[in-house]
Amino acid sequence: MNLPFSRFTEYFVVVAKTGSLRRAADQLFISVSAVHRQIVLAEEQLGVALFERLPSGLKLTLAGELLYADLLGWQKDFQLTQKRLNEIQGLQRGSIDFGMISALSESFVSAVIQSIHQQYSWINFNIRVLDSESVADLVINAELDFGLILNPKHQHQLHINAFVEMPLGFVIPKQNPLAHKDKIYFSDTIEFNHIIPAAPLIIHDHVTALYKKHDFNPLHKIKCNDIRMMISLLRQNLGIGIMSYLDVYPLIESGEFEFRAINEQGLHPITLALCVAPKRQLSRISQIMMNQIVEEMEALKLCMIKNIY
Repeated sequence: MNLPFSRFTEYFVVVAKTGSLRRAADQLFISVSAVHRQIVLAEEQLGVALFERLPSGLKLTLAGELLYADLLGWQKDFQLTQKRLNEIQGLQRGSIDFGMISALSESFVSAVIQSIHQQYSWINFNIRVLDSESVADLVINAELDFGLILNPKHQHQLHINAFVEMPLGFVIPKQNPLAHKDKIYFSDTIEFNHIIPAAPLIIHDHVTALYKKHDFNPLHKIKCNDIRMMISLLRQNLGIGIMSYLDVYPLIESGEFEFRAINEQGLHPITLALCVAPKRQLSRISQIMMNQIVEEMEALKLCMIKNIY
């Protein structure tokens, strides 16, 4: 039996602490028979009794006490071994250098950083919040480990690890009369102020093309080149906007805004992509963070489907 790594080790320590097979099974979320089987098998292989079976419960024998002390020592030593292994893999020192667009400033990325910090508190972060082109260039030049960008254009110079396609749609404050409508047309919005994304925002071209296609020129409008400011204006119920789902999904999930996707031929979604340089050798901790980001992107995709389709 390879005791420090065996199932028996975990079971034995919990039984020794609780003095009961049932309480140990409850803590381990397994059956009493599974715990009992491991204890009996170990006693047979070791050739000694590890517990005294008393009416009040289980009590360690002398052999059991010796094994219990050794197991605790082995666990402590193994924790040091794990720490050294983590150092070899780059999990005990160093930093994660990554870039992202400002639209992700209040997104799942913060939760991923928190998770990494809780597990590897000694890791440092270098976060660059820039436009997509700038982030892509830094990734290509190996100045960043990875980047989260919109509509990647350097496909032959970037490897896309994961992506999510985000539709455009009307963003409506809850207080707005249009919030109760299941489907919104441009003609429904004539009397309302339009909060319009301006250049250099990527959605600017998409929204401008939509207005042109519908030959629609809002009578009342506010143009703004910052997503966070647009959200602030929407929160003040100063109008409606056409934005990407990515821009407002936390507020849609919280119920603060309604989102009505615009499904039209020729209107392409916004693509959020996790990119790396094709031949870049990443540290183990950067790979761990990227894996968590991919999981969050998949979760975002499922939430989007649930909320708007």
